[in-house]
Amino acid sequence: MASYRAISAVGEAVIHLLRTNYRPEDFNNELEFRVYLPRDFSQPMAAGVSLFLYRVIPNGTHRIPSGRIGPDGRHMQTQLPLDLHFLLTAWGQDASLQHTITGWMIRTIEDTPILPAGLLNAVAPNVFQPDDTVEVILAELTNEDMFRIWETFAENLYQLSVPYIARNIRIESTLPLAEGELVQERTFDYREIRRDF
Repeated sequence: MASYRAISAVGEAVIHLLRTNYRPEDFNNELEFRVYLPRDFSQPMAAGVSLFLYRVIPNGTHRIPSGRIGPDGRHMQTQLPLDLHFLLTAWGQDASLQHTITGWMIRTIEDTPILPAGLLNAVAPNVFQPDDTVEVILAELTNEDMFRIWETFAENLYQLSVPYIARNIRIESTLPLAEGELVQERTFDYREIRRDF
């Protein structure tokens, strides 16, 4: 379970994972790693990896997980489970560098498909609980959908991109679950059934 800052923290954690596994000598280039907004695509980095979050949807598997128990013993409102859809884009001055970055990027994510709380909290402390994890998996995106995304913010200047999903980020509520008062007495109402036949 995480705070409302979890969406931001997951994107930053993926970028942090790539940045900490990067070795300049493998690329003969200085790479950048950044989370992008649509406007950033008009003046992109020279070489590196950008993460662009393009969709946040409810997780279909865990629809209404129960909330945690607060310090006072009261149950909190139900959690909000989300899936984050994002693109990792390889930037480089030539095709060879873009392809090399893409292969390395995919392999690095595949080597750490489960992001532990320590990594998730490395950039944004205390967002996730110590036993929280987030799974990051390759996603499928049709060519049409991919090109539509690029048409929207990059004036058809397509760059090699790989779609991913960060699954089941559970955002917890800070509001207690509404509870009724304890039952004091039970009252039963008996009625006679009349049969007129």
